[in-house]
Amino acid sequence: MAPPGKHVMSCFTMYTPYELKGSTWDAERENLGDTVQRTLESYFPGFSDLVLHREVVTPLDIERVTGLSEGNIYAGEYLAPQTYFFRPAPGYSDYRTPIEGYYQGGSGTHPGGCVSGAPGRFASQQVLKDIAAKA
Repeated sequence: MAPPGKHVMSCFTMYTPYELKGSTWDAERENLGDTVQRTLESYFPGFSDLVLHREVVTPLDIERVTGLSEGNIYAGEYLAPQTYFFRPAPGYSDYRTPIEGYYQGGSGTHPGGCVSGAPGRFASQQVLKDIAAKA
């Protein structure tokens, strides 16, 4: 993905609003990118000089591409009763569903949308445990 000797960096901002007062994300996209880049520059002087390309993805873009409502990568509200091992809801936190043999894994399950691949891995581990228990 990156040229030899270069790297790819991904930066995620939390609580980025879906709707903007008096503007649109298509109009404000680069302003968001500039704000994030300035913030990183303040912690890592010289950071901006290293950026060869950037792509700013807004909540609207996430919704357009993935279908996640309001661009919410957690696939639902991330409220206290639905955090950690209670995702997506109490009683469904072991990746099983009420339908035997049907499992769920993804950003709506533990540990959530910020940990790429982990929900799927954990769901597959539950499937393997259940298969082993039946053997």
